[in-house]
Amino acid sequence: MIDIKSASDIFAAYRKYGWILRRIVIDDPEGSDLESKLKDLADVLITRSVVNGAWFSRPPADGPVAWEIRYLGDTPFALLESLDEKDPDFERSLSQVEAKLAKAVSAKKEP
Repeated sequence: MIDIKSASDIFAAYRKYGWILRRIVIDDPEGSDLESKLKDLADVLITRSVVNGAWFSRPPADGPVAWEIRYLGDTPFALLESLDEKDPDFERSLSQVEAKLAKAVSAKKEP
């Protein structure tokens, strides 16, 4: 996980370009103070996941909403999906993208 200052900078950069921070996911099974620090930083839903990331969305010009998950780690990395928030499988789709991100980040760390 990156430090809180870096997370704040990422959130600000996305906001500058019209993205809305929608939720934060953290891989923090032991419940450190990470969640409370992030809650102080952003008033969004924070849930447990397989990866540390921040979900952003941007209103569409036409069509589905663009959702991007930005990895909150040492290596800048993000995945973009166009998702229908009214789809009954929406949450499952988000979880699948989180798993893809975790796999991609893990592969980059391997020698």
